[in-house]
Parts: sequence; C-alpha cells; structure tokens
Amino acid sequence: MSDVTAQKRFSCPACGAEAHWNPGKKALVCGYCGTTAPADAELNAAGEEVIKEHDLVVAMRAIPDSRRGWEAAKTSVRCQSCQAISVFDAERVSQRCDFCGSNALVPYEEIKEAFRPESLLPMKVSETAVRDSIRKWYGSRWFAPNKLKSSALTDTVRGLYIPYWTFDAQVHADWDAESGYYYYVTETYRDANGHTKTRQVRKIRWQHSSGFVDHFFDDELICASRGVNPQMLRKVEPFPTEALVGYKSGFLAGWVVERYQIDLIKAAETARQQMNEKIIRMCASRVPGDTHRNLQVRPDYSGQTFKHILVPIWLLTYNYGARSFQVLVNGFTGATAGTYPKSWIKITLTVMVVLAVLGILILLGNR
Repeated sequence: MSDVTAQKRFSCPACGAEAHWNPGKKALVCGYCGTTAPADAELNAAGEEVIKEHDLVVAMRAIPDSRRGWEAAKTSVRCQSCQAISVFDAERVSQRCDFCGSNALVPYEEIKEAFRPESLLPMKVSETAVRDSIRKWYGSRWFAPNKLKSSALTDTVRGLYIPYWTFDAQVHADWDAESGYYYYVTETYRDANGHTKTRQVRKIRWQHSSGFVDHFFDDELICASRGVNPQMLRKVEPFPTEALVGYKSGFLAGWVVERYQIDLIKAAETARQQMNEKIIRMCASRVPGDTHRNLQVRPDYSGQTFKHILVPIWLLTYNYGARSFQVLVNGFTGATAGTYPKSWIKITLTVMVVLAVLGILILLGNR
C-alpha cells in the first residue's frame, strides 16, 4: 500500500467549508451551513475492501514505512495530566484534553509517524442517542445524588477514536496432568462422649492423564489507549471486528483520534499472555476426573497475524465536588459504563433499612 502524503480536506459542495463525518446520517455534513454531502467514492468503497492481516513475526523485525502516517495532515498533542496523545485535523486548535479535560497540553513530535491503521469501525451511534443513553444510565444509579441525575452534564460529551491491536493465532497445546477421582471409605472414631461411631471419609485416587487442544484465536483485542480507563473499556466491549471497514481518512474528518501508546511488541506480549491463560483453562476443562493437579501445558503457536484498528467511543468527563468522573459509551454498539459519586445519605438509609428488616426477621424467628 503506497503512502499518501497529500493533505485531504472534505469540502462542502454548497459553501466550501469543511465537512465532517456524521454517524447518524452516515454522510459528510457541513458544520457551517448544514449541507449533507454524499459520501466520497473512497468511503463508499471502503466496506468492500479486504481487511488485511499482517504477519506478526515479520512485523516484529521491521514495520514498513509504507504503513505509517495518517493519509492526511494531522496535529498531535500530549496531555501532561493523563498522558493521552491526541491526533486531530491540522486546522483545529485544541485547548483542553478530550479525555480528562485538562488544559495542560503540549505539542507532541513523533520520531517516526505512527503505524497507520488499515481498518476501523465507523462511528455508528449518534450524539443524540448517546445523550439519551447517558441520561438513562444516570437514572439507573440508585446511590447517585439526586442532583447528579438532573444535571445537564451530557453537553460536554465528546466523540473519539481510540487504538486497538488485534491478534490471530492457531494454537496446538499438548497437556499432562494428574486426574483425581473421588472415592469414600468408612472410618471408625469415638465422639466426645466416648461412643464408637462411623463416618464416610472422602479420598482421592490419582492417575496420569494427557491430551491436546487445538484452538484458533480470531481477533484477540488489545487496547492501545492510555486516555481511557481500561476497566470501563472492558465493560463496553466487545467492539465487533467483523464489522470493520477499510481505513479512509474521511471517516475521521472532524473527530479526535488517540495515537497508540502501547506498541506492537508490548501488545503482542499481552495478547500472548491472554491466549496462554485461555489455553490453560481450555486444557484444564479437558482433564478427566473429579479434580486435577500438576497440569502442564505446552502451547505451540503458528500463523500469527495482527491488525492495527481504530474503534469509536463517546466520552464524558465531568467534575462533581472535588473529584473527576467519566462515562463511556461504545460508539458502535451503544454499551454504556462509567463512574459516579455516591450519596452517603442514600447508602446510610439503605443500611438502616436492611438492618431493620433483619432485626424483624430475627424477632419473628425467635417467637
């Protein structure tokens, strides 16, 4: 794939102002006059492109320069608070971090341009739907202060693209273990009063067992973001990689993109660790008997490939009192997760009610 270095700007056909990708209308929309422009031909064709998988072993030796860069002029800044590296259109002037709200932004100059993503999930959930989703999410937080539920905090919601790596691998794993089979024997003993009694005692008979597991890992996801809370991200996953389309800069027009900060080597190590843990669980489930011990697994990996992709999220960062909180929405599926302040008055009242109910049940039980 040849490297595209020319600036790409998507202009409104009516007034000439810059048009941005609108997920609700699935088209480029002018932010100045509101004109909806038909999607560029390259965007229409993007979904028909074959999503490429790259050989991991080859890439670990050297990443070709032809797959670096963003295909369009971009500006990069690093937040000195959360360390997120944001990439946005060159014409935009950013004054606050889109991830944490800090204004401590400094220019970020890369030694080499970033490895360019070759596929992405287009932003599918509109801002209106996101605001409704966040309001419902607020309303379902039982211990949140009432004031929070009535606040118009969704006015600051931001749409972003964050980086992920995906990894594929075929794994053949041989395993050995000791299988344990329960059996029972009758044991005679004396109780506290000196009476002779019998009881059933469980024993375990151990014997060697072995086998193998063959499994194909398809698109094992590893997040490369530093700007988003990883626990929250796991709550809004998965991002359906079967819906990926070929990367085109038009999909990112008007949106902030986070540059990956977990590189390919580190991501591959994390993916291998995750795969190993899953393979061990698979092998453990194959061990016969009632229990097992000394499980030894010998995985052999082949056909290892990877992709660098972008996925869409909506992020709301807000302050309540002296603390900062975030709400995260999957920009493709609409799944929502977040953090919020707790009302100690509600928690105290709930504890008091629970204790009162327990007290009544104890009184009734003693009658």
